[in-house]
Amino acid sequence: MMRLPEFSYLAPVSVGDAVKLMADHGPAAMLVAGGTDLYPNMKRRQFEPSVLVGLRGIRDMSGVRGSSKTGLIIGAGTSLTAVSSHPDVARHYSGLATAAGLVSSPQLRNMGTLGGNVCVDTRCNYYNQSYEWRKAVNFCMKKDGDICLVAPGSSRCWAVSSSDTAPMLWSLGAQVRLAGPKGERLIPISALYQDDGIQYLSKQPGEVLTDIVLPPYHGWRSAYLKLRRRGSFDFPVLGVAVALRMDGETVREAAITLGAVASQPRPAPEAAALLVGQRLTPELIAAVADAAFKPGKPLDNTDLTHPYRKKMIRVFVARALYSLAHGQPASTNRSNHLPHGEAASTNCPNHLPHGEAASTNCPNHLAHGQPAEGQVEDQ
Repeated sequence: MMRLPEFSYLAPVSVGDAVKLMADHGPAAMLVAGGTDLYPNMKRRQFEPSVLVGLRGIRDMSGVRGSSKTGLIIGAGTSLTAVSSHPDVARHYSGLATAAGLVSSPQLRNMGTLGGNVCVDTRCNYYNQSYEWRKAVNFCMKKDGDICLVAPGSSRCWAVSSSDTAPMLWSLGAQVRLAGPKGERLIPISALYQDDGIQYLSKQPGEVLTDIVLPPYHGWRSAYLKLRRRGSFDFPVLGVAVALRMDGETVREAAITLGAVASQPRPAPEAAALLVGQRLTPELIAAVADAAFKPGKPLDNTDLTHPYRKKMIRVFVARALYSLAHGQPASTNRSNHLPHGEAASTNCPNHLPHGEAASTNCPNHLAHGQPAEGQVEDQ
């Protein structure tokens, strides 16, 4: 049985107190809110802090303020359940409500926070294992080793970004507020991430993520789709976040962001640019899905094969756009069809375009009927 190591828990009641405690204890301290990812990682000795600075007692970091007309400010300590069920989020930023509602399981969404999911650690099949397992393979670059076992010749870590909410917030043009020893700063969420599996956040040491700031609604529609082995609990092996600002039936602005294909959310600006000034016709949706396929370059570092995950980018982008064009909820199930009236699958949700089957009879198989390999569970 894996047990937590010994640590001291400090409970500040203000952001200023939290910043001071982090400065006082330096590299020995880590922040914790819901702890749904941190504590399992500590049990596996991936993180070994001697001090945890708890954020749950800071009231200013919880709740949703503002309106869709002026923009919403969501405290980083707001639970994922509260985000997914908030009326303004669900109505005007529906893609974010969907993304928050697809994280893990109901119990963990009740504990886990939006800020925690935004900052969730990157994942890899060689990293998210017990200490004994990692020791048996001589560890990896991300913790205790010196090479990336996914790409041994690489000088960097290729662990994958596994946040559901980050790609959607990126597409929505959200900002994040950070408080640190040098004061507060407000930055685009796109500036928070770096394409490195170890240094995946640009957040400075001792900084606390306090708020996520959503822009005014202004006619935006959004959708998020998640590929995973099971219908609950699992981290994404692909996330597709699409946001469109519509003027009648014409797209005025567009953003498409892919999740779980790199060490940071990966935007697809060339694909989004094809939508601007156009109506969402079946031909355009197919062209955009093809263009979005290009920037996604998943590696063999998480569940399901990377060629399969790559192929599903085209399918999920088309489904998301089709749902926004027809005002239907985006879905990965078999009732969601692709453009031209073509069924996305005959008997399971993971079939590819043009009638090519990605699985034989259920969503848990890979292309060509191969069984999927082991899954690292979402904590």
